[in-house]
Amino acid sequence: MPSDDLKKFCSQVRRDIIRMVHGAKSGHPGGSLGCVEFMAVLFKEVMHHIPAPFDMDGKNQDLFFLSNGHITPVYYSVLARCGYFPIEELKTFRKINSRLQGHPATHEGLPGVRVATGSLGQGLSVAIGAALAKKLNGDTRLVFTLQGDGEMQEGQIWEALMFAAGKKVDNLIMTVDYNGRQIDGDVKDVMPLGDLHAKLEAFGWDVLENKNGNDLESVRKYLNEAKSRTGKGKPVAIIMHTEMGMGVDFMMGTHHWHGVAPNDEQAQKALARLEETLGDY
Repeated sequence: MPSDDLKKFCSQVRRDIIRMVHGAKSGHPGGSLGCVEFMAVLFKEVMHHIPAPFDMDGKNQDLFFLSNGHITPVYYSVLARCGYFPIEELKTFRKINSRLQGHPATHEGLPGVRVATGSLGQGLSVAIGAALAKKLNGDTRLVFTLQGDGEMQEGQIWEALMFAAGKKVDNLIMTVDYNGRQIDGDVKDVMPLGDLHAKLEAFGWDVLENKNGNDLESVRKYLNEAKSRTGKGKPVAIIMHTEMGMGVDFMMGTHHWHGVAPNDEQAQKALARLEETLGDY
């Protein structure tokens, strides 16, 4: 996809995020805004996926699991604008009887969502299971998963990391959204991760580190490099440094917007900074 078109896509997704969270008066804008470039490149360029008809098994398709399930605004926007469900449905975000719950869920049958996530620490285990299933089925496609940096504080993550390396789950690419912030403050103050790169390597993973996860070319480069390293006996990880609240200046540089909805004035200020490129829902 041409870079200019991808930039327009990202701008519209950011507008969707602000409008969805403002409309619901709840949600998680900070991390969603920070992961726009990653989700755009992944779904528009890197993954082989078929939006319709949606197939829960995803055989002969690449699969994605959003482990940090609270950043549904970016997930739902990208899914809708890739054709998984009508864009108009974004206006139902977090509303009664909506398929677009605050965290991804499966019992409403929302296309694109294959597992309920949001209980942090569990998504990597699910992704490993899906990757092993593909191996058993002779399916050569890949499994992608996104974790939050605060999520890396969970014990289940480290059990899963050991398992994936020990069982040579080399059709798996884990990306860690490393924005340095979580709901209670900075990650370094809540539970320091230390040298995450060295730790992942010590656990047997092939590790890449993207210092600019909000740059489309950089995201593209590291995702394609990660794909080139699959099938070589090790699971692959990308530590992706991003800025929480990216694209809206007053939401950046703080953990405050992890899970706070903008009021009317703040929403208008945010939208004024983001170009409408593909049409609001």
